[in-house]
Amino acid sequence: MFHVLRSPDGSIQQVSKVTLHNSEPLEESDPELGAFLGNAPPQPSFGTADAEFVRVIEDLIDVLITKNLIMHTDLPAAAQKKLMFRKGLRSRLNGALDLLDSDDRVI
Repeated sequence: MFHVLRSPDGSIQQVSKVTLHNSEPLEESDPELGAFLGNAPPQPSFGTADAEFVRVIEDLIDVLITKNLIMHTDLPAAAQKKLMFRKGLRSRLNGALDLLDSDDRVI
């Protein structure tokens, strides 16, 4: 929790971790406080972005195969093996615990 003093126009003028006379409490996650301190909102990590992008590529490959634009066997053996492994993982996960709509739709 932080405490802020505001200028007459309402903008943050001073920030403190201790209570000040006429200060207003603000949560650390408050966007206005973040902007005053110059903190940018957290950006997704490359790992997260890569995982999401891999899923897009998998869906794209599925669409190409479904539309008979490529054959599964057109892919290198290592790629075929990795795709089949991931499809197996997804089907086991979806079958084991299907509490919500699955994200297994082909785009």
